[in-house]
Amino acid sequence: MTDEIVYSTDPHWKPKTPKQTEPVRISFRTGHKGSGMTLIEKLPMHPEGKEDLLRKFKKRLGVGGTVKFGQLEIQGDHRDFVEMELKALGFVVRRIGG
Repeated sequence: MTDEIVYSTDPHWKPKTPKQTEPVRISFRTGHKGSGMTLIEKLPMHPEGKEDLLRKFKKRLGVGGTVKFGQLEIQGDHRDFVEMELKALGFVVRRIGG
């Protein structure tokens, strides 16, 4: 039997972040109208943590973004900024594509 918490009455309890087994992937893709977005994939975080991290990035960059299918999408080419921030948080990062 595992020692994982199934139910908690503590309002401040958050699930543990899983360990990073592979690098976080950062890439840039252009849409059908030529506008581009920075994609952050394989981020080993709880969905609430991803929302908080995306909110922080959007506020610092002054751009829009969303979480779709577990990956973060940020409007514009911000791969350098995202890479520096994720490395500062202790993640192993790999740039995919150009």
